[in-house]
Amino acid sequence: MSGERRRRATLLHRIEYAAVIAARGFTRLLPMRAVLATGTALGWVFHTVDRPHRRLALSNLEAAFPGRPRSERAAIAREMFAHFGRLLMVLLKFSTMTPQQMLARVEFDGDERVRAAYASGRGALLFTGHFGYWEINALVHALTLGPMAVLARPLDNPLLNDLLERVRARTGNSVIYRRGALRRVLRTLEANQAVALLIDQHIQTDSVAVDFFNRPAATTTALAAIAMRTGAPVFPVFALPLPGGRFRMVYEHAVDPPPPGDENALRDFTQRCTDVLEMYVRRYPGLWLWMHRRWRDVESATERGMFPAARDEEPGAREEPGART
Repeated sequence: MSGERRRRATLLHRIEYAAVIAARGFTRLLPMRAVLATGTALGWVFHTVDRPHRRLALSNLEAAFPGRPRSERAAIAREMFAHFGRLLMVLLKFSTMTPQQMLARVEFDGDERVRAAYASGRGALLFTGHFGYWEINALVHALTLGPMAVLARPLDNPLLNDLLERVRARTGNSVIYRRGALRRVLRTLEANQAVALLIDQHIQTDSVAVDFFNRPAATTTALAAIAMRTGAPVFPVFALPLPGGRFRMVYEHAVDPPPPGDENALRDFTQRCTDVLEMYVRRYPGLWLWMHRRWRDVESATERGMFPAARDEEPGAREEPGART
């Protein structure tokens, strides 16, 4: 794991890894329809047995949609578990497919916006959340629009993390972890490529509190800080399921940056990006990770920013930690 201290693999890690490798071999033999059905069944099993995460999902849904009937919120939670089962199985399936087979399963909407950004020579910043089929988007983006760098947090299981990194890199992408992130992000954008990150995890430091479903949520300022420093356009990206085991990669219009002189520029930019994510979650609530503890104590959130050099340092003057996604 480049730039991160590698954890030692425990017996449990090895068992988990062996199970995933077996499942990957299983998906290689299955048609996509069977892969999706298997993923749905897997999700329903976890919905049944994982009571803590089920209760957390229902609690989050009640706060987000207080006007919806309890039965409807329960149905969304069940569909969410099924979706993440499908996501896992589809990712394993795509990891066994050729580039041509991957592209045959996807279609693109709005990719010309990213191409136009590349034409300006400033690269592109892409963001999404734990929503839809975001890992599939990264794979096929590289095949059509060129490689991207993915800002990521290492998995707790080092064996699975290595496997996921190999899957992410097999179409030409790279993974950037915390240590040394700023320098690599700037280098990627200077090479006129894309940098992608998730913005929907709770962040204790280098964050700002923004409204997400009418509740304060501590959110990384990395995206806004990088955009303000480099001038790279910021595109919301969403990977949606289609009938027949196909997927649509949606590249929305770039998010407008705050006006010059805005004293709350980091927060305002982060809020604008969060608003787009919330719009998609409201449209497709079963595709977002409701079992995540997204809303926690936000008193520690600060507007210092993950990349303070965006406002008060020359490029390359100091290296700061990277995004945690």
